[in-house]
Amino acid sequence: MRDEDYSPALLTWYDTNARELAWRVGPADRATQSPDPYFVWLSEVMLQQTTVAAVTGYFLGFTARWPTVTDLAAAKDADVMAAWAGLGYYARARNLLKCARMVTADHGGIFPDTEAELLRLPGIGPYTAAAIAAIAFDQPATVMDGNVERVMARLFAIEAPLPAAKPALRTRAEALTPAHRPGDHAQAVMDLGATICTPRNPACGLCPLRDVCQARGAGIAADLPRKIPRKPKPIRHGIVYLVRRADGAWLLETRPEKGLLGGMLGWPTTDWTETPPLHRPPLPATWHDPALEVRHTFTHFHLRLALRLADVAANTPGLFVAAADFRPSDLPTVMRKAFDLAQGALVQD
Repeated sequence: MRDEDYSPALLTWYDTNARELAWRVGPADRATQSPDPYFVWLSEVMLQQTTVAAVTGYFLGFTARWPTVTDLAAAKDADVMAAWAGLGYYARARNLLKCARMVTADHGGIFPDTEAELLRLPGIGPYTAAAIAAIAFDQPATVMDGNVERVMARLFAIEAPLPAAKPALRTRAEALTPAHRPGDHAQAVMDLGATICTPRNPACGLCPLRDVCQARGAGIAADLPRKIPRKPKPIRHGIVYLVRRADGAWLLETRPEKGLLGGMLGWPTTDWTETPPLHRPPLPATWHDPALEVRHTFTHFHLRLALRLADVAANTPGLFVAAADFRPSDLPTVMRKAFDLAQGALVQD
């Protein structure tokens, strides 16, 4: 099969089997409705390192609260960070605001329609720029994510391991990107990888390209793409301090803008280091050690936080949030885990 013959087969399959996604204009509606670049951008940023199932609720919440990019640009930083809590990779939320404000201030609230211009916006890298250009503006941009890489590796039996194979996989994907319906083509390849050409147990019998898939023909589809084994993640340690005032308020802090959980509201902690930390509480108090440990995994390391609890007088100064205003759901996941553990310890006491 020639390169130009793959896309028609994929598009025919996509027209019938496209996933229904909150941010997507499906193939049946494309004749009368164009994708909203804001929705495409927002969903792609949210989907980085995250699943569709995890993102859908956040996307619907964001677009109900901030229906346009100019609405998001005018939002308070703290409100956006709180709405993002639980999605992880919080630098994305900070860049989301920077990008929305640049699009509003420099582009009149209208997203640029080319990869080159999109790449100049904060937080938009090659993948996101290509996705917006293709899906929102139907530009013949080549979108490369893990699903596309897997489909290309199997379709052409590329056995070189990732990440070394990335240039060859991109070359193949570029050759298949059509001038006709490139946005739908990009989504078709991603849907194929997400629903049929899955990492484990691919459903080759349902694939529209099964007869020309070289990996299937060689019996190695489930083995591709090959990957170089990852090194074990290091473990970092710290102490997390939960302080409850006599009036029910909780002591919180805004984390530094740079670094993990930057700009997020959370419990005071020590530094996170590979050696056990020294006990450095945020204020003088009688500290209780319930012998509990918060466990959380970030991209590059595992975190272990020893829990310390204290009750203090109602007149204790500090950044205390009143019980009526405190919402655990506004905290990042690792901080919510600490709160849940503390609640359990307090109930036992």
